[in-house]
Amino acid sequence: MATEPYEIIRRPIITEKGMGVKETQLTAVFEVARDATKTEIKEAVQKAFKVKVADVRTAIYHGKLRRRGRSEGRRRDWKKAYVKLAPGEKMMEYAENL
Repeated sequence: MATEPYEIIRRPIITEKGMGVKETQLTAVFEVARDATKTEIKEAVQKAFKVKVADVRTAIYHGKLRRRGRSEGRRRDWKKAYVKLAPGEKMMEYAENL
């Protein structure tokens, strides 16, 4: 798999639910590469943000069928990772200006 952390971590998920778990459970939510394992995600977050990770949970979302008129297509499949930081770690700030 990829060695660079940002090839595994695609983008943070900035939604109301994502911000809620960030503040209450010390958990960050990211869109990650679909073939990334939990261990690779943990190492990428630790390397990119210089924090200790306690736990990683993942969920795979299948792309939806979308139509526009007569033509149809599919959205891509993607993977979401919930990354829980170790106790005592400071949460990284990626959504300050909202």
